[in-house]
Amino acid sequence: MSTAKKVNGRVTIPDIAARKGGKPVVSLTAYTYPMARILDPHVDFLLVGDSMGVVLYGLETTHGVTLEMAIAHGASVVRGTEHACVIVDMPFGSYQESPEQAFRNAARIISETGCSGIKIEGGEEMAETVRFLIKRGIPVMGHIGLKPQSVNVAGGYRSQGRDDNGAKQIMEDARAISDAGAFAIVIEAVVEPLARAITEAIPTVTIGIGASPACDGQVLVTEDAIGMFADFTPKFVKRFAEVGEGIGQAAADYAAQVTAGTFPAPEHCYHKK
Repeated sequence: MSTAKKVNGRVTIPDIAARKGGKPVVSLTAYTYPMARILDPHVDFLLVGDSMGVVLYGLETTHGVTLEMAIAHGASVVRGTEHACVIVDMPFGSYQESPEQAFRNAARIISETGCSGIKIEGGEEMAETVRFLIKRGIPVMGHIGLKPQSVNVAGGYRSQGRDDNGAKQIMEDARAISDAGAFAIVIEAVVEPLARAITEAIPTVTIGIGASPACDGQVLVTEDAIGMFADFTPKFVKRFAEVGEGIGQAAADYAAQVTAGTFPAPEHCYHKK
C-alpha cells in the first residue's frame, strides 16, 4: 500500500507533486467502479485514461472517446475510491482549440466527477493552456513523448526520442509543461536515457510508461498488467497476472454445470420453510 500523505483519507495533488526524487509514485488506470474498488488501496493515483476507448469500447484509437464518456467513467471511479487521487484524461478535441475551450470542459470534468485533476497531451504548444487552467484552479498533469491522440500525425505507435532532433523537442516539451506549472508529467514510450535525463532536468514529478525506472513514478493500463486485454501487448508491459484466462475458465465451468444440470444446486435456490 502507498505511504503517501493523505487528507481525509485521500492522496492529494500536492502530495503527489512533493514526491519528486522520493518514494516512487504508483499508478494504474481504472474506468469502472468495481476496478477502482480493487485498485484503490494499492496506488497513489488512478488515471481514468482515454485508453478506455481501446480497452473497453474496442475502438482502434482513443479519438472516439467523448467528454461524456470521460465524465461518466470518471465519476464511477471517484465513487469507487477512498484513498487514491483520481485524474481524468481530457478527450481528443476537448481542449486543443483554445485555453478557454479547455477550461470549460475541464471545469465540467472536475465538477461532474469529483476528480482531483485532469491530464492533457502536448508539449510547447499546450503550455499556454496548462498555465491558463492552473491559474483558474484546475490541476494539470502533462503528457509528452508518444501522444496517442496524435497517433495519425506520428504515423503510428512508435517509441520517441531516437534521433537528436526528436530528443531535443521532447526535452523542450518537458521543460515547457513543467514551467507552465503541471504537477506531474507522463512520459510515454521515450527511450530510456532521454526519460532519465528529463527526470533529472525538471523539478516536476515524472510518471513513466515505457520510459525509465528513473522516473519518479510509473503507470500502466491495468488490463494490460493483469492479462485482460490480449489484442496486443506493448513492449513496456509486464504481465503481473493472467486474469483473462481465469475469467475464461470460470465461464467454461459455469457453462458446463448449467449444461449438466448441476447448477443451480439446492443451496442456490429459495425454499419454503
